[in-house]
Amino acid sequence: MTRASLRPKPASNRLTFGVLATGAGVYALLQSLITPALPTVQQAMHTSQATVTWVMTAYLLSASVFTPILGRVGDLAGKKRTLVAALVALLVGCLVAALAPNITVLIIARVIQGIAGALFPLSFGIIRDEFPAGRVPASISNLSAVIAVGSGLGMVLAGPIVGALDYRWLFWFPVIIVAITALIAHRYVPESPNRTHGSVNWLASALLSGWLVALLLPISQASSWGWGSPLVIGLLAAAVVLFAVWAVVEGRSRNPLIDLRIMRLPAVWTTNTAALLFGGGMYAVWAFLPGFTQAPASAGYGFGASVTGAGLLMLPMLVTMFAAGVLSGRLAGRFPAKAQLTTGAVLGAAACAILAAWHAQPWQVGLAAGVFGLGIGLAFASMSNLIVQSVPADRTGAATGMNANIRTIGGSVGAALMTGLVTGHLQPSGLPYASGYTHGFTLLAVFCLAAALAALLVPSRRTGVPAATAPVTEPVTEPVAEPVTAPVRSTDTADATATTPRTGVRS
Repeated sequence: MTRASLRPKPASNRLTFGVLATGAGVYALLQSLITPALPTVQQAMHTSQATVTWVMTAYLLSASVFTPILGRVGDLAGKKRTLVAALVALLVGCLVAALAPNITVLIIARVIQGIAGALFPLSFGIIRDEFPAGRVPASISNLSAVIAVGSGLGMVLAGPIVGALDYRWLFWFPVIIVAITALIAHRYVPESPNRTHGSVNWLASALLSGWLVALLLPISQASSWGWGSPLVIGLLAAAVVLFAVWAVVEGRSRNPLIDLRIMRLPAVWTTNTAALLFGGGMYAVWAFLPGFTQAPASAGYGFGASVTGAGLLMLPMLVTMFAAGVLSGRLAGRFPAKAQLTTGAVLGAAACAILAAWHAQPWQVGLAAGVFGLGIGLAFASMSNLIVQSVPADRTGAATGMNANIRTIGGSVGAALMTGLVTGHLQPSGLPYASGYTHGFTLLAVFCLAAALAALLVPSRRTGVPAATAPVTEPVTEPVAEPVTAPVRSTDTADATATTPRTGVRS
């Protein structure tokens, strides 16, 4: 066997996209696949409800820490190499979870699975580096649609899988799929040519991990610990202090983990603000709508649906979500990403308003779910495209990783507030009052409207103007675009063969 035969073979864009979509889709699926099965896991492992919630909390915290860090590692060491490592971590995490003899091992397995949160920013970065420039927006939209659908599909699949087999098969199926995906990625996905210089700032990484955990942990556990408990207040105070220290360290670093100058770009901070607010509405709807439909009609609401029946009521959301996400990139020329994000947030607000005022029949909930799916499909795709279009190619991983993290933070806040409203006052039967859901869905509508207002602040980008592609050098002041009239052969854009005007960054 010759040396040449051992080299990874280049993949077509279609194969590369298939690998990226499969890996990111399976990771997104695992976000929601286990949620409906938590009562089954609790019973099978003879543990408490408070303990079994750590199956979700550990996954959330792990993903929040590793997503931006490994996004940065991919920018430095190579996105393909880091992508394969993330897929292997996901494979190991699923295998350990499928074999877990007790709840402690299962929680550890979920921490390992969370490492694969980096698949999102790495996939976006590979698309930008490898695909022709004209296909980047549509490809990112398609991948965003897969991620969004995967995040909701778990609620549909969990019931049938657990009913027909066992909850462990929620992890055995991903083991098989991810193993094949990792092998194909290692063999065929090309290594990205765009690299940034420097190394990982480990002090900044530790501080980033510290404030994210100190923020998300009390928010996710406040319903059981109590918002006024010393532990919650202390952790939130620690999050503020650690965030301030992290911002100072990053601002002074010549090799920042998250370049705060990039985060201050108008298109980036406005998109991230919209992501924070829309994430609050999106994740809270995903978390509470199935429970709403499963409540017995004697509670004054709900339809007494089974886990499978509740999942079927979510199908309109998945269908419209995928359709809107796929169409998003194809309509980019006539329907820009800013307009898509604004429209998606408005549709999300309309859906939450329908749920608050009009939920007596299953078809009404299905209609609201379908409208919300349209909003998610448009918003998910446009957020990713706006970030990718606005940052240098060698900072794509870190920037899109932080956008995903900010959306997660918003989701945690929205879910925590919804929990307080829904479970704050319970009926003698132990079920929430209908007013709790009504007030909660109304609050989520406000979140989505605020996201629409933030989206209106996103600077408009003229059609045909390329995204910022020049690397940010050290030291550097606030980036200032300098259009160059003469065409230059670009090596930084997603299409390395395209000839485009180059956007400079003044040092």
